[in-house]
Amino acid sequence: MVASFIVQADGGSRGNPGPAAYGTVISASTTSQTVAELAEFFDHATNNFAEYRGAIAGLEYIHALDKAATIQVRLDSKLVVEQMSGRWKIKNDDIRRLALRARDAHDPTLVEYVWVPRAENARADALVNEMLDLALGGGPHLIRRVHEIDAEDVVGQAQESESRAELAEAVAAEEPPRTMIGWASVGSPTTLLLARHGATAYSLDKRFSGSGGVDLPLIELGQQQGEALAREIARRGDATRIVTSPLLRARQTAELIAAETGLPVEIEELFTECSFGEWDGHTFAEVREQWPEEMADWLASTSVAPPGGESFDSCQGRVRQGLRGLLDRYPGEMIVLVAHVTPIKLLVTDAVGAPVDSIYRMELPPCSISKLAWFPDGNSSMFSFAEAAHLHDLRGSAGS
Repeated sequence: MVASFIVQADGGSRGNPGPAAYGTVISASTTSQTVAELAEFFDHATNNFAEYRGAIAGLEYIHALDKAATIQVRLDSKLVVEQMSGRWKIKNDDIRRLALRARDAHDPTLVEYVWVPRAENARADALVNEMLDLALGGGPHLIRRVHEIDAEDVVGQAQESESRAELAEAVAAEEPPRTMIGWASVGSPTTLLLARHGATAYSLDKRFSGSGGVDLPLIELGQQQGEALAREIARRGDATRIVTSPLLRARQTAELIAAETGLPVEIEELFTECSFGEWDGHTFAEVREQWPEEMADWLASTSVAPPGGESFDSCQGRVRQGLRGLLDRYPGEMIVLVAHVTPIKLLVTDAVGAPVDSIYRMELPPCSISKLAWFPDGNSSMFSFAEAAHLHDLRGSAGS
């Protein structure tokens, strides 16, 4: 018996291209109980782009919940269904990249794409229009509604189908090229300079400090580290914009970089630190003493969350979504991303194809720089990790 989900996704654009959004409703296959409702707004995109992004959002969300889950993706777009099922060729490069993202979001042998009439996709369509109305009215650009559901409600018997076999065969024939970075021309990459924020009081004490906990400011050492980081990024001179987590310590660090470089700052909530729930503010030793069993389970599996917190697998899902947004909005640019230990490490693991649990073996000082690049052909590369020469004697604790 395995977990089984249904993804109902739709996308729409007012103008095609124009202001666009996707709406995705995720439900349990066995009970039809709603698991989550997701939507996102795009300033300028096509219907097809939004439809693909809706499917991708659902796949990534479920993948973060259960990598072995079976998924039926229902869309009223025959184009997306036929292309993702391998029956129609994909000639447009932009659509091909979206199809590859959809393929990589979850094991394609566990995913089935099904066309449904528009009337049967009404909930997703309504979510698209709700998102468009909200965003165009000056409201938020994201909707994330998560519903409580028992594990038993998403468990069902895995179904092998002919269409799934066809998709697996089609995907196998479209593996992205393996390229030795630097040995061949693969186009201009989108480059991220990943900068961890400066030190806080929790950093010095090596205390858990995630989203949902105390939103700490930089201490004097963190301010000095941020200034040194800002000078280094200005010296390099090739960054085009700054994106930051919404947490105060990251925003203060980003503002220091903006003051030195004159670059605009954009806040992206998807890159906030992982939530550590009840452990927030405690040291590792304190957590191990007060929550010994929970700590052991957490260290043993990246799918396990701290009490009241977020698992690394779940965090990876939203970080990937944030990355996809940057790659879509700013192709070929060099972006300074000011974030936290967990999101940065997860971006590194994805870039080099390392398992998620490799984050336990990475050391990331405050205000260090890591450089990653994503190329148009789907390849990615790490050029540096945790550069800290610009900090000299300002390096503090490696805690979050």
